[in-house]
Amino acid sequence: MSRQDDLKQMAAAAAVDRLQSGMVVGLGTGSTTRFALERIAELIRAGRLERIIGIPSSIQTETAARELGIPLSGLEAHAVIDITIDGADEVDPDLNLIKGGGGALLREKVLAQASRRNIIIVDASKLSERLGTRWALPVEVVPFARAAEERFLASLGAAVALRTRNSIPVLTDQGNLLLDARFGPITEPGRLAAQLSGRAGIVEHGLFVGLAHEVFVAGAEGIRHLQRNG
Repeated sequence: MSRQDDLKQMAAAAAVDRLQSGMVVGLGTGSTTRFALERIAELIRAGRLERIIGIPSSIQTETAARELGIPLSGLEAHAVIDITIDGADEVDPDLNLIKGGGGALLREKVLAQASRRNIIIVDASKLSERLGTRWALPVEVVPFARAAEERFLASLGAAVALRTRNSIPVLTDQGNLLLDARFGPITEPGRLAAQLSGRAGIVEHGLFVGLAHEVFVAGAEGIRHLQRNG
C-alpha cells in the first residue's frame, strides 16, 4: 500500500477502536471506509469483537461486508445504531460534511440520523475552511424532477452537472439521478441544506450538518482526532 493508504488504515483502526462487543454498527461506503470494514472483520475473527451487527449504507458495502464475514441486519430490526463509521468528501472546521461522492448519500444520511454517534475517517486533503471549496455538492433527485431541480440549483448560483459514467447517467441504489452542484465556498451550509430539503424533487443532498461527532484525519504528520463542540 501507499503511505497515504497506510495512514487511512491507521485512522480506520482508531475509529474501530471505539466499537464494543454487542454494538449495532452503521457501515459507510467508500474506499476509506473499506479499511474500517476490514478491521472490524479482523477483530471479529480474532474474537475481540462479538455480537456485532452491521447496517450497510449501500449495496456495495453490503456485498463487501458479507464477503468479509460481518453479520448484517437492517433498520427494521435495529432502528437505533450505536456508532456509524463512514468517510466524507469534505469537512469544515465545525465538522459539517459534504458526502455523496460515492453516490450513497441518502442511505448514509439515514444511518447518520439513526446513530447515537457518527465517526468520520478522511485524509487531510478533505479538510476545508468552507464546504464546497474543493467539492461539488451531490444532490439526489427523482428522474421526473431532473430539469426542474437543475433550474432550481442554478437559481441558487450553482453550476450543475448530471453525474454520468461512460456517458450513461449514474443511478443510485434507489434508482434516482445524481446532480453535482458546484456552488463554490458555501457560507451558510445550514441555510442551503434547508432550501434543498424543501424541494419535493430532491430526495436528499450531501450536506451533513451537525451530524459528525468525531473525525479521524490521516495526514503526513500522522493521525489527528477532531471532535465537535457541544
